[in-house]
This record gives sequence, structure tokens and C-alpha cells, in this order.
Amino acid sequence: MGIVSLSIPKSLLEEIEKYTRNHGFANRSEIVRQALRAYISEGKRLGEIQGEITATITTIYHKGARTGQITDIQHSYSDIVLTFLHTHVEKGYCIEIIVAKGDAQIMKEFISALKANRHVSEVKVTLL
Repeated sequence: MGIVSLSIPKSLLEEIEKYTRNHGFANRSEIVRQALRAYISEGKRLGEIQGEITATITTIYHKGARTGQITDIQHSYSDIVLTFLHTHVEKGYCIEIIVAKGDAQIMKEFISALKANRHVSEVKVTLL
């Protein structure tokens, strides 16, 4: 098995350690492997869709992030973004729920652009 080293924020490491203890994982590596498998599996499912689709896309990012970059991404895909809800939640985070409809390939590009933004901590996609 290969060994990979990565840097993560201390707060995320603390969450991983707590989750590892509370959910019976043998160690941090096990939880990271499982999370990566789930992430890749989700990406494969998204990669297989074709035609016109409707989806909700939930993004989470820190309130202090460069929200202009995230807004710019949404504006770049305004032809598929139907509406969105923005709200401020605990610990200084923002959640945006985006409803989008359009060609699957364009939707995939939009989702990839959001995931690639370093200020976005989480992106969840629900296909309808």
C-alpha cells in the first residue's frame, strides 16, 4: 500500500480523530480511505449522467472566503442556475443551495469549478 502525506487544518484533524473514535475505525487512515472511496464513487456516478438534468448543489464555505470568486463561478453558469439560497450558519460558515437545470456536461463543469475553488470546503450534489 502506498503512503501519502497531506496537510489539513487542525480543526479538520480534530473532527477526523473524534469521528474515528466514535465510529469504530481502527485509525485515521481507515476513515480517510473510506472517505476517498465515497468521493470517487460519487464522481463516477456524476460522470455517467447524460442529457438534460436537474440538480441541487449545496456548497459550504467560510464566511471570510472570497465570496466574489464563488459568485463569479455561479454567474459563469447563469444559463443553468435557476435559483440559489444563501444563509449564514454557525461557526462563521455560509451555506448556499443552488438549483440548476441543464445539459449534464455543463452541469459537471459547473460542479467541478465549485469543487476546485479552495475556499469551498464542501460540495454535495443531489440529482433529481
